[in-house]
Amino acid sequence: MNFYKFVNVNQKSVHLITLFTMSTSPPPIAPLPHLLKFASLFAMRFVLFLVPALCLAETLIAQETMTPFTPVGCEILPLPDHQVSFLHDGIETIRWHFDPKYPRPFFYPFNGPSGISLTRMGHPGAQNHDHHRSIWFAHAKVDGIDFWSENTKARVRQKMWLAYEDGKKEAIMASQLGWFDEAGVERMEQDLVAASFPGQNGGHFLEIQLTLRPAAGRDAVALGKSNFGLLAVRVAKSISHHFGGGQLTNSEGLVGEEAIFGKRAAWMDYSGPVVVGTGPDRKIVTEGITFFDHPGNPRHPTAWHVRSDGWMGASFCMEEGYTITKDPPLVLRYLLYAHGEGCDPDEAAKSLANFEARPGFIVEKATRPHRQFEVRRVEKGPAR
Repeated sequence: MNFYKFVNVNQKSVHLITLFTMSTSPPPIAPLPHLLKFASLFAMRFVLFLVPALCLAETLIAQETMTPFTPVGCEILPLPDHQVSFLHDGIETIRWHFDPKYPRPFFYPFNGPSGISLTRMGHPGAQNHDHHRSIWFAHAKVDGIDFWSENTKARVRQKMWLAYEDGKKEAIMASQLGWFDEAGVERMEQDLVAASFPGQNGGHFLEIQLTLRPAAGRDAVALGKSNFGLLAVRVAKSISHHFGGGQLTNSEGLVGEEAIFGKRAAWMDYSGPVVVGTGPDRKIVTEGITFFDHPGNPRHPTAWHVRSDGWMGASFCMEEGYTITKDPPLVLRYLLYAHGEGCDPDEAAKSLANFEARPGFIVEKATRPHRQFEVRRVEKGPAR
């Protein structure tokens, strides 16, 4: 068998010089077309062998380095029609709605341990309160403009979502909202962080952090004195005191609208009957919502606007207005707890202490690949 090296290539022939041979015969002269055909076949076979080999090697390396997928307990699921679902072990607990067909975004449902929503859309008996959409942000006087009722063209709009973070212990959503006046001019910008995590006995928490600042090009934005704003909850009809069998209770041990309205408290609870099941299997259980004001908030403990017909609101500007500047912005943190049974003051006190100890959130540009922004808890105090 002979091994050759290519030399003296011309248009007619190629001389092959023997590198190693068992024969003493002189090297042959091969026609150029035959040699080119031979080289082409050799190259094709080499490629056909090399490409699969490289792919196999890459696959084997990837299998060695790839971490097996493991589902986490708390997830964010974006949905059609401008909605985002929060899931615990695959079961929906809360849903965020930001469709521009509504005057402002809101959360609905806010499910209790039974899987039935503890909130409702609108007032049970008054159409002029359709702005009561479950859990929502609003204020009656932002630079003197009504962002509370339906009698205005002022709107709150989600400008973009910033981050969705799944996790073993909590699912976190970060979004940016704009408050636009009747002429479409943005007056206030709001960063929203919402974290959902499990509680005891099928209950769950929704932790909310609001960061409010003047819109771009503005030095300040004024929140006027008003009972209405900034975060409110419309409970289910059966939980309301007037339309159902529920009861209002606050952290000071006061009960009912007359005793509670306008008073300061660290938390407010609205609990009552909830109907679960269908047909002959329907039954009544007791569930409720505890609404916490973070001890680090300005004006803590907040004043409360409550009604026996089924709603409660942390009334940040009930006693006086507040002017928001860019540095620092206004940061407010609230916590909603969907729980079984009635109001438990001892459990509420523990939840408030845990809330106070838990750090707030920061939203920043991502350091991980394939992300624009990231949201995480900070080590010390609320994010500024």
